[in-house]
Amino acid sequence: MKYALVEILGKQYKVEKGSLIKVDLLNGKKTGDNVEFDTVLMISGDKSPRIGRPYVKGVKVLGTVGETVRGAKVGVTKFKKRKGYHRFLGHRQSYSLIRVNEIAG
Repeated sequence: MKYALVEILGKQYKVEKGSLIKVDLLNGKKTGDNVEFDTVLMISGDKSPRIGRPYVKGVKVLGTVGETVRGAKVGVTKFKKRKGYHRFLGHRQSYSLIRVNEIAG
């Protein structure tokens, strides 16, 4: 089984051919667009693993952008006792789903 560790927007993901990964929102990419990541940190397959310093040369991960989804709401509460002060701030992170088509190299 061939897999690779790839860095996307500063975060590392383990990918295999056909896998679906959830990454931070890729601005400017729409559903169905092809993406290519050449920041491969390590690749493992039939032979011994190749580890990059910092990246493996000549290896790319090819994929297709799927839909955009949003994560669960993270709530931040501010409160000061006996002052009548309370605030609630919510945040939902947007993610892009990427289907890995091929690990080339």
